[in-house]
Amino acid sequence: MMMTTDMINWSEEKVQKLMGHYKEILSLLGEDPEREGLLKTPERVAKAMLTLTRGYDMDPKAVLNAAKFQEEYSQMVIVKDIDFFSLCEHHMLPFYGKAHVAYIPNGYITGLSKIARVVDIFSHRLQVQERMTLQIKECIQETLNPLGVMVVVEAKHMCMQMRGVEKQNSITTTSDFTGAFNQAKTREEFMNLIRNNR
Repeated sequence: MMMTTDMINWSEEKVQKLMGHYKEILSLLGEDPEREGLLKTPERVAKAMLTLTRGYDMDPKAVLNAAKFQEEYSQMVIVKDIDFFSLCEHHMLPFYGKAHVAYIPNGYITGLSKIARVVDIFSHRLQVQERMTLQIKECIQETLNPLGVMVVVEAKHMCMQMRGVEKQNSITTTSDFTGAFNQAKTREEFMNLIRNNR
């Protein structure tokens, strides 16, 4: 189940501290934080940032272990087109896209929704796409000890669209893999399967 903002228990102390900082930022930008339209903005932004970075308070390995089952299945398991949103740690602007994850079980499987939850947890931290790809792969490899894991992430970066080079249609693709996916034939099979039905 995805977490909604109504389900998040924010620390009131954190909210208050962040509100103070955002009120100061508004002033530094030349705005009047006391005008009607901005009165609640520091609180809204504080709660938004705590939501967008909630992954720091979650343990992705515990999520996988909560639905880890012994199963003698040794073919590729793929969860593709997992939507995600994250914040680039360089400019704190969003990057968003889809993650595709495959693993080949080695005696244990996990609930399919748990793979999506792992993506969700790592994406809800300040990130770079390359590290997020690596973290998802390592988490699944270390927790399930499968015969191999492969992760492909495709994303658009607002830091490229809104500032800097201002390129609107570029997509960044990253991948990482272990074990059986070191074989080109296995990687190719995965890539062909995630391209199907597009």
